[in-house]
Amino acid sequence: MAAAPTDRRYSTSHEWHKLEEDGLVSIGLTQFAVDELTDITYVEVSQGEGPVKAGEAIGEVESVKATSDIYCGIDGTLVAVNERLAEHPELLNEDPFAEGWIVKVKPDDPAQLDALLSAEDYEKQCAG
Repeated sequence: MAAAPTDRRYSTSHEWHKLEEDGLVSIGLTQFAVDELTDITYVEVSQGEGPVKAGEAIGEVESVKATSDIYCGIDGTLVAVNERLAEHPELLNEDPFAEGWIVKVKPDDPAQLDALLSAEDYEKQCAG
């Protein structure tokens, strides 16, 4: 598994959350999740722009092996969806930590990110 970038926080359900300079939080799937799913064939965000709650499923990803929900780890407002994934779901396989971002959320309270796992703790969870 590639090292988890230290500039973001992680959920136990394998989503990364990165606080961007503009105050939005980008959310995507981790390399560990992508490797477990193998070839991703479809990504759907089931909710349009609007409020989201921590722990809530906001979409799903399908691969040749399984279908898995995508969860939001913070409360906020969903403000953007990576529309490129509809045509190119393989971006998740190729670049899950950058081009493969899934949604952007305006956080109600950015401090909620502190409750998520650090890169080190996330890697320990994946190894265990």
